[in-house]
Amino acid sequence: MNRLRELRLEHNELQIDLAIGVNMDKQEISRYELGVTVPSLKRLIILADYYNVSIDYLVGRSDER
Repeated sequence: MNRLRELRLEHNELQIDLAIGVNMDKQEISRYELGVTVPSLKRLIILADYYNVSIDYLVGRSDER
């Protein structure tokens, strides 16, 4: 998920910062960013809410945040 990485970097956060902010494991964030694992809908909602963007934006289906 390139958008997740882009958003994280825009906010000057490390993976560990995001992981703490959304109560997930750092390795989980890393796997999402590398495309090794696809987040569940529940996780997508948490991540989209954290960055105040739509799920469609987060997964690359829309350019509107």
